[in-house]
Amino acid sequence: MIKDILGLHHITSMAADANENNSFFTKVLGLRRVKKTVNFDAPEVYHLYYGDEIGTPGSVMTYFPFGGMPRGTRGIGEVGISEFAVPKGALSYWKDRLSTFDVKGLEQTMAFGENRLTFDGPDGDSFALVESALRGRTPWTGTDVPEETGILGFHGARFRLRDVAATGELLEFMGYQKAESGHGLTRYVIEGGNAADTIDLEELPNAPAAGEGAGTVHHIAFAVENRAAQDKVRKALLDTGYQVTPVIDRDYFHAIYFRTPGGVLFEIATNEPGFDRDEDTAHLGEALKLPARYEPYREKIEQLLPPVAA
Repeated sequence: MIKDILGLHHITSMAADANENNSFFTKVLGLRRVKKTVNFDAPEVYHLYYGDEIGTPGSVMTYFPFGGMPRGTRGIGEVGISEFAVPKGALSYWKDRLSTFDVKGLEQTMAFGENRLTFDGPDGDSFALVESALRGRTPWTGTDVPEETGILGFHGARFRLRDVAATGELLEFMGYQKAESGHGLTRYVIEGGNAADTIDLEELPNAPAAGEGAGTVHHIAFAVENRAAQDKVRKALLDTGYQVTPVIDRDYFHAIYFRTPGGVLFEIATNEPGFDRDEDTAHLGEALKLPARYEPYREKIEQLLPPVAA
């Protein structure tokens, strides 16, 4: 069993419009844009990162806004809901706030004893705010969202799968423990890591396959402390038969990727070096940062990218 996974690192989705996406996460949800860079494989597309003050692993939602991209379709084989943690008692504030911004899909429910508010993003993305203990986390306080109700980071994620058994076995191999089941959900929790430590598997045997597009999750990343831990995880996955990519330098973390039995793309990302490697903490997410190989083409890339508000 792998013992180096610490919980979630980030979740990456796709969007149809960079400015709409930026406005939703910074103005509506009150997160900080901690990095404005480009898709390393398609530099004509932004890669925008939103999180807490410093982009702590376990707090960061990221997006590839492919201009005009058609919406994806919901189904099995995907991260169905990205779940943020908020302080206990905060849901009434968020229900009022999201209603004010005319956010769609608002529904207050409960799962595994936790109060939650589900809602849709601008591309039909599925999100939930889950009332949780603070666990040492503090929200970004640079917006009009009060600190006592602000988003703390991720609570976890819910996968939609045709059959949860194989993915459950993988999670247990990665160090997660099966916690409880009920109402078509099975919860897995990892001990001793960060606070973004929960994965729920939803079994939908008769649902159609999900279709990739705006509003769908591209991949979900799990955190390890450093390259040494990542190398151990990669070897363990390879030894178990998974097809794992070589280590890829993403400037702010190192990444490996593999496809799960249920179809979800997993990434294992290092906590180091972090988002302050090329920007002062006070100015994270302000300037367009490019990988070194694209710097000679900065002028052309900047002409292709639409302006994004601060």
